[in-house]
Amino acid sequence: MRIEIIRCLRDNYSYLIIDENNINACVVDPGESTPIVKFIENNNIKLKYILNTHHHYDHIGGNLELKKRYNSKIVAFEGDKDRIPEIDIFVHDNQTWKADSFEAKIFHTPGHTSGHILFHFFNEKKIFTGDTLFSLGCGRIFEGTSEQMFNSLCKIKKLPKETEIYCGHEYTLQNSNFCIQHDPENLILKKKIINIKKKLENNLPTIPTILGEEIDSNIFLKANNIETFSKLRDLKDNF
Repeated sequence: MRIEIIRCLRDNYSYLIIDENNINACVVDPGESTPIVKFIENNNIKLKYILNTHHHYDHIGGNLELKKRYNSKIVAFEGDKDRIPEIDIFVHDNQTWKADSFEAKIFHTPGHTSGHILFHFFNEKKIFTGDTLFSLGCGRIFEGTSEQMFNSLCKIKKLPKETEIYCGHEYTLQNSNFCIQHDPENLILKKKIINIKKKLENNLPTIPTILGEEIDSNIFLKANNIETFSKLRDLKDNF
């Protein structure tokens, strides 16, 4: 399974998950259709599925054009049936979604939105976290509570430490400034920031990141109770 990172809109990432045996693919959170269509057409990809982590338009804006053009099926959370148009396959928490050669466990992770989900391709140890978990950050709490977001992040922390994290935005450098302010002696974080800057200087994405490294350097994953997490989230909202 190969992952192609597609830049969308201003700072969004969409992902093509490609089965190299037959060139079938899923796309995760297509914020717009144009860059995805360009890659698909240039590489003769067969787009079978559109996977949505949540209903925000910058994650579903390309859905209907891609569905119409390629007859792809939209896969999304059952609780978002009235907020994501034309869902074909409804999924729920703890379900294992399997289609063709693709297999992912669904985690319901409310906080950023009430219907946010993650797609964990457990055989490949890759997880698509949308706007729940970023590298060195986590999503703003729009529809849920601090407790919900904290519990959602705890679900991710239980996964194998070598899991690759693919998130919805390129926020890593900005997030690192907040983390280092609140964790200034963290040597792992300092090393990670150096690598982040090198990648950005070379116009490379800072994603994927590795869960074990995030647990050691992401201030939100290091929070060990809801009270600490909530204070950090409030501070980040005004950072």
